[in-house]
Amino acid sequence: MLLALSMFGSACTASPVRRRFRVPARGRADGFTLIELLVVIAVIAILAALLLPALASAKGAGERAACLSNLRQMGIAIHSYAGDSDGRIPYGPKAPPFTSPASFYPATGSPTSLLSLQGGAPVGLGLLLRRQLADTSRVLFCPGSDQKLDAAAELAKVGTYQAQCSYYYRHAGNTQLFDNLATNTTPDHILLDNLGDNRNGQPIRALAIDSQLLSPPDLEVFNVKPRTHHRQQFADILFSDGHVVSRNNRDGRFTVDLRDFSQLHDAFNLILTALERADLEP
Repeated sequence: MLLALSMFGSACTASPVRRRFRVPARGRADGFTLIELLVVIAVIAILAALLLPALASAKGAGERAACLSNLRQMGIAIHSYAGDSDGRIPYGPKAPPFTSPASFYPATGSPTSLLSLQGGAPVGLGLLLRRQLADTSRVLFCPGSDQKLDAAAELAKVGTYQAQCSYYYRHAGNTQLFDNLATNTTPDHILLDNLGDNRNGQPIRALAIDSQLLSPPDLEVFNVKPRTHHRQQFADILFSDGHVVSRNNRDGRFTVDLRDFSQLHDAFNLILTALERADLEP
């Protein structure tokens, strides 16, 4: 018996049990030190700096894809409208007398982002709201707007007041500040299958484009405000054959810059110029 106990004791001495715990260093509790916390925060900040641009780029690409989808649906609607209107794209109505800078439709057929006039009458792309876009009216608003945009509020104005969408529509290409068209005159450039040439002698192809408007703060009282999209880096375009493209705008070629008051009288010419530049895009 004594011999067995002795042997058991020897075995215990030869194979001690290893305990799986760490004894804290004297004077230090378990946990992170301040330096370790700062290192972790620095690592997280570096990762965020690396990931955020990629996330922003992915978001922008998604917004452009949705914008192109909107334009594609508008193209289908315009073709449907033309089929019901002797081949004509949406045009009119006749502009009322121009009495205030708050009226963005001084001449019939001027390029415009309006859906309705100050009196509420539908105009331009707003004419599609009657039938072709009656159930999909939100396609007239780009998800990549750089300013706060309330599509429902703008649509609610149609029929009662002036409303705007996200896109410049070519209309008939009139750039005058006062309407000088006879009531019964049929303008050029409204037959979908025969839009003619632009002022540069190039075939008219672009029907609508993201609005990229810069304006002076003093005009906000007239509701003339900056209306830009895709951080002004891209402009999405709808062509008369129904296809759509997204084009680089980092050089500002599709931007209508009215921040200089001397440019205000030339606003509609500048808008049409942006569309004429779009005509050249493949």
